[in-house]
Amino acid sequence: MSGPSHVEKKPIENHAQLVEYLASGGKPADQWRIGTEHEKFVFRTDDLRPPTYEGERGIRALLEGMAHCGWELVREHDLPIALARGMASVTLEPAGQLELSGAPVATIHDTCCEVHEHLEDVREVSEKLGLGILGMGFQPKWRRDEMPWMPKGRYRIMRDYMPRVGSLGLDMMTRTCTVQVNLDFANEADMVKKFRVSLALQPIATALFADSPFTEGKPNGYLSYRSHIWEDTDPDRTGMLDFVFAPGFGFERYVDYLLDVPMYFVYRKGEYIDAAGLSFRDFLAGKLSVLPGEKPTLRDWSDHMTTAFPEVRLKKYLEMRGADGGPWNRLCALPAFWVGLLYDSAALDAAWDLVKDFSMEERNELRDGVPKHALKLPFRGGSVRDLALHALEIAGQGLKRRARLNVGGADETMFLQPLVEFVQADQTPAERKLELFHGPWKGSVDPVFREFAY
Repeated sequence: MSGPSHVEKKPIENHAQLVEYLASGGKPADQWRIGTEHEKFVFRTDDLRPPTYEGERGIRALLEGMAHCGWELVREHDLPIALARGMASVTLEPAGQLELSGAPVATIHDTCCEVHEHLEDVREVSEKLGLGILGMGFQPKWRRDEMPWMPKGRYRIMRDYMPRVGSLGLDMMTRTCTVQVNLDFANEADMVKKFRVSLALQPIATALFADSPFTEGKPNGYLSYRSHIWEDTDPDRTGMLDFVFAPGFGFERYVDYLLDVPMYFVYRKGEYIDAAGLSFRDFLAGKLSVLPGEKPTLRDWSDHMTTAFPEVRLKKYLEMRGADGGPWNRLCALPAFWVGLLYDSAALDAAWDLVKDFSMEERNELRDGVPKHALKLPFRGGSVRDLALHALEIAGQGLKRRARLNVGGADETMFLQPLVEFVQADQTPAERKLELFHGPWKGSVDPVFREFAY
């Protein structure tokens, strides 16, 4: 989750500024970049428990150790809570999950170099501390009350608010990990088309990356339990955003949606002020009860935008948010999938042709069904696997036409290979782990920490 915004503190004078803020993200295709974010669980290698913040083997020690790898410590109330290096950052999720927010780069090859370097830094420091790093969608072993909490002000506010609006919000905060990619658009029309395609196909990404079949040491009946959790987190700020497909959708309609998302906080002088459940519209009118008479700045607006959690999120770019966390090669596969679909005009047209006649009911049935059934979910006389095959073919063609080569002359299609293998085998990562659980692992999830750690 995001930290405080670095946007200028320019007062918001009118509604049009909010629309202009989003529209200002548009850029020509030769300036489009790829920003990959991924979260992973930290665990102690001796007892597999998640480390607390403090202590010789705690998350603080991990951050301070990584600072010696060229990262700058970021503090809140003098406590290290993040790292920064150039346009990249490492931040803490509520229970100490470690997230890399990568710098905007030009190719998937660049993304993979960045991911590899980051994981090497983490491994070098974590091994000295007796810590391991695991990529999955959901914490497979420990209960919610066994997860630690990190000392970040926004998480305290969210922790108090979540149980008021859903039953699984605290699980989302403490026991999930995801990988996402952030991609650019040219203008409003390009944004709308990309938003619609990516929202309609987000369940396909969820199915391909499904890797959260265990809860508290046992199968939970889902293949992506992480995705299921979002269905009962907070209906005011999650979901498929059906209005994106309505005629006339654009930046202004998304602004109206955000204005109706209840607030979490306002950040002032290094402190998070609890505004949970209050209205940003009241804030615009100078009627926010916790800051009477004060009106928001663009930095407040930027912060508020990070508190909406739909399947695809619009900022000055589009965020694809539907995938479970996983191992190194899948961290590169997600940006490859979406770049192939969205950054080549012929591929984008083909992807739109694939989804443009989906009804609202079908889009929501896909979203609701893939957490449990993934590739095997029935759809229009076939299955999600058929959609995934078609989407991967389009993405592969898009990447070939991009023709971004590495030093060995290979294009970016190589990064789709793990997903192609899942579809060809008709077996998700979650199903592979379930086979191991019922077979060689003899009903224990403990081996996952050894066999699937980075």
